[in-house]
Amino acid sequence: MDILNFVQAHSVCISATILLISYVFIALEKIPKATVALLGAVVTILLGLLSQTKYIDGNVNNLYFINYIDFNVIFLLVSMMIIVSIATKSGMFNWVANELLKHTKGKPIHILFVLGLFTAITSAFLDNVTTVILIMPITFYIAKKLDINPIPYLITEVFASNIGGTATLIGDPPNIIIGSAAGLSFMDFVKELTGIVFVILIVVLTLLAIFFKKQLVTTEEKMASIAEIDNSHTITNKALLIRSLIVLIAVIAGFILHDITHIETSVTAMLGASILLIFEKPTDLFKEVEWNTIFFFIGLFIIIGGLEASGGIALMAKWILTVTQGSEKATALLILWGSGLISGVIDNIPYTATMTPMILEIEKVMGQAYAEPLWWCLSLGACLGGNMTIIGAAANVIVSETAAAHKHPITFMRFMKYGVVVMVTSLVLSSIYIYLRFLI
Repeated sequence: MDILNFVQAHSVCISATILLISYVFIALEKIPKATVALLGAVVTILLGLLSQTKYIDGNVNNLYFINYIDFNVIFLLVSMMIIVSIATKSGMFNWVANELLKHTKGKPIHILFVLGLFTAITSAFLDNVTTVILIMPITFYIAKKLDINPIPYLITEVFASNIGGTATLIGDPPNIIIGSAAGLSFMDFVKELTGIVFVILIVVLTLLAIFFKKQLVTTEEKMASIAEIDNSHTITNKALLIRSLIVLIAVIAGFILHDITHIETSVTAMLGASILLIFEKPTDLFKEVEWNTIFFFIGLFIIIGGLEASGGIALMAKWILTVTQGSEKATALLILWGSGLISGVIDNIPYTATMTPMILEIEKVMGQAYAEPLWWCLSLGACLGGNMTIIGAAANVIVSETAAAHKHPITFMRFMKYGVVVMVTSLVLSSIYIYLRFLI
């Protein structure tokens, strides 16, 4: 009993310590992230920071730990993983990539732009990890055909996946968290972010073409081999392709029409996944769901919930408003650049999960109009900041490990040499956009 009283008296410090320790172990990557998050969640509950009881004396208990898990995020993630897994089996994405590459006539710089654009557009609708996993085999094939180092293309794809994923609600997990917390729809993200993301993408691809120009040199004969890629057998299952396309288009249409139908994005995605599962074996497909990611989210929501329930999030919000003296411009730019720098060195998912309740606190104090640009600053900073280092986002790590396995290691410093330039360029352009769009 004395321990529980001590915890209640020092709940802010203890919940913040649990979060900080969890961050450290997540960053060190010695223990699986899901394990760290679930352990932190269990400690949060056992110490009484959140309750195990749904009702107290017949009344709803606001501290019940389940209340802090955002199931809209969880079900949206699971459903989209199932849809993407089924669609990928048809060969759809590889076919599109090959068709685009044939039109480059094998010119290395043209290929860089096509790979970058394809990766970015695909990342707007699939998760970044799935996107780079799809595109990497094609990249190694092209590099071998042209007899050039694949690293410039791989680095380009990493940057493009993180930039493209910023454009939509479903493109990157931070956006899913932000959308659910702030009540932002698919079309809200398209309306506010697609334009600036496209500008950032074109500027970044142009910079990379300049950086890598001398490394992407080959012969006319080898360029001709790319123009002759045989794409006739890429589609492995036409019936599956048709089903997947219909469902994918219908789901995206459902996201777009959210403001009219008021059907949650998670429900739309679940419906699409359920329809596709009618024709597939659920037991096989559930193996394709990244359960580590799902349980990582669940644990994280509980840890953040402990900090929120203790009043720690409210204190953080108050501190930010004190530092910026309530200036909307200063607060917005602090969140944008702070998010970018922090997300470059730690996972942007726990960072975003921590920041969303804090912005909600700021919204309570300063009003919705004040907080609106802060959501977009958080999205742009958290998603684009991941380009700074090789450990800044999950897609970066996957590409790095795969490149090393193919005897083309991407060192931390080599990646960072380009990553810092790309991140700073992206955030400068984002700052100009946020200022002109919201702060004048």
